[in-house]
Amino acid sequence: MARNRNKNGAAPEHEIPRPEFPKRAVITGGMPYGNKELHFGHVGGMLVFADTYARFLRDRIGKENVIFVSGTDCYGSPIAEGWRIKHDSGEFPGTLEEFVQSNHDKQKATLDAYGISPNLFAASGLGRSRDIHREVTDWFLRALYEKGQLERISTMQFYDEKAGCFLNGRQVIGKCPVEGCTSEKGYADECDLGHQYMPENLLNPVSTLTGETPTMKPVTNWYFKLRDYETLMKDWVEALKKRKDVRPVVWKTIDEFLKPPVIYVKREFEEKYLTLRDTMPAHRYLEEPKKPSFTIEFSELHDCDEACRILTENGIRYRTGKTLVPFRLTGNIEWGVPAPVLENEEGLTVWVWPESLWAPISFTQTYLESIGRDREEWKDFWCSREANVYQFIGQDNIYFYGIAEPAMWMAQQAASEKTADVPEGKLQLPIIVANHHILFLDKKASSSGAVKPPMADDLLHYYTPEQLRMHWLGMGLGQRSVCFCPKPFNPDAAPDSTDPVVKDGLLLSNVYNRMIRTAFYTLQKLGTSVLPALPPEEPFRAEAKKAVLEYERHMAKFAFHQCTYVLDSYIRSGSKYMARALADENQPAGQTMQALANLFYMIRITAVLLHPMAPFGTEKLREYLQVDERIWSWDTILEPLTYFVEEGHTLRFLPPRTDFFTRHESQFASEEA
Repeated sequence: MARNRNKNGAAPEHEIPRPEFPKRAVITGGMPYGNKELHFGHVGGMLVFADTYARFLRDRIGKENVIFVSGTDCYGSPIAEGWRIKHDSGEFPGTLEEFVQSNHDKQKATLDAYGISPNLFAASGLGRSRDIHREVTDWFLRALYEKGQLERISTMQFYDEKAGCFLNGRQVIGKCPVEGCTSEKGYADECDLGHQYMPENLLNPVSTLTGETPTMKPVTNWYFKLRDYETLMKDWVEALKKRKDVRPVVWKTIDEFLKPPVIYVKREFEEKYLTLRDTMPAHRYLEEPKKPSFTIEFSELHDCDEACRILTENGIRYRTGKTLVPFRLTGNIEWGVPAPVLENEEGLTVWVWPESLWAPISFTQTYLESIGRDREEWKDFWCSREANVYQFIGQDNIYFYGIAEPAMWMAQQAASEKTADVPEGKLQLPIIVANHHILFLDKKASSSGAVKPPMADDLLHYYTPEQLRMHWLGMGLGQRSVCFCPKPFNPDAAPDSTDPVVKDGLLLSNVYNRMIRTAFYTLQKLGTSVLPALPPEEPFRAEAKKAVLEYERHMAKFAFHQCTYVLDSYIRSGSKYMARALADENQPAGQTMQALANLFYMIRITAVLLHPMAPFGTEKLREYLQVDERIWSWDTILEPLTYFVEEGHTLRFLPPRTDFFTRHESQFASEEA
């Protein structure tokens, strides 16, 4: 889009500065586990946003320069345990791999139904993407090992004496030991809110296999030296704080972990602690007299761990604070990516969280190979300063994507210890786009929690995909947690109350739809379907330019709700103009044709801005306009429709009562009832 210049070549002072976008981009959507279908949080809390941004960048920088990948997370104990329960009960008679394949197919079908358009929706444990993912995993871990960034650590692992086996991940449950965490879903070494801790610190552990209290036995695994990157991470966080395209929830969450190891001890144990103080590793006692617990701080994590052992042995209750701990890379679960044999250890597999962090690299390579390109071209997208990687996730996963991943990327870069600057040709640090929680009926929804969210497919029995997409995009999840309250699923909704999802969709199904239909039908009433050859008048170009620049600026900061506000204002402006300009059916034909030229221009501008958000309706509109996909390109975004067609271009005949954006059929049925 060309910018107007004054006589000195500078942009006019009133013009909104245009944001810059990369030459190439990768968009990733957090990977759903392969043990279930997609619930609404997967789609409405994250994947719709990733898809919208991917579609926008395809229009903005060219679809050949954008790769959007996601996929089914096939490995890990939640999947193995989910399959075991269903298999033992007879609910699913097939193999574990068949179980994952079945859920992967269902997930992909759901994404298709919502118009979510990854270049590749892969699976870390299925088909060609599995083979490439294993190769990438082997390369990634060996590279970290050769750089001296891995260490072998012996820890205690839960063991079920009655079942006669070690317990992995979801096979043990207790209470999270991290101070301030209220999660009752603490698993082996992480809780459902993403906090990490050593297994021996889990409170009140119970085996899900037998219901017994498990014992602890030593195991040895490979860990990434995450604490070594504390200084670099602090520098990186300071840089993130200055960026407008990084949400505060990201750097605030990361910052919480960049603190010295601490232990919080209940006041009732203070006297007993004082008798043990001299036997504990060096630490600082922090005086906080008004708090129900006191704090002891350590400079080294191993000293904190030793203090935890002493406190436990003496019956002193405590909780640990958030801090960086060694990031476990391997385990002994059978269903996992085989770990490389680095020092003669056999039989280890890679823990699901680490391998899911570099899975998008595997998927990028898989996609490139699938379209006949060299797999090594992945570096043009992941390792070039001319490219960006945008990772769309939920708030709970910031620890992994915002701490573990960037630290491992820094380790692969072999960057200087004094700077977090990324050399050209090395893994570039991603831009993390984290949404706050999308609540369901005012409660945090989780498929493993007490509040069961609706499945994404269930919502499509009551709403169109575009009603839901527009509703979720307008929620403002980038700023705060927001409640999703669809009326058919809300037992407290009054019968005569307005459904918030339907309400948000009316802008398209009523206002914009009416604009399009009126333009077509008015032209057809004049006995023609030929697109008016007149250019739009200057005030309409100026208004379009303002809307386009505002929208682009908000999109660059992932402020999707602000983009919907821009669209709302622009569409309503067009509707008011339409009502005014076409009110007089007896006005001169030339005046009507100019009004239609202006109206079709506003319809075209709206369609381009709406294209990433509501792809079904906008593509249908393109078909009736009978123009090709060049219409979506931002290189010519302010040009009228006549720019793309020959003079005398004919629009497709629009039958009566044709809708481009509509409500779900169930909504009409409820009105009739």
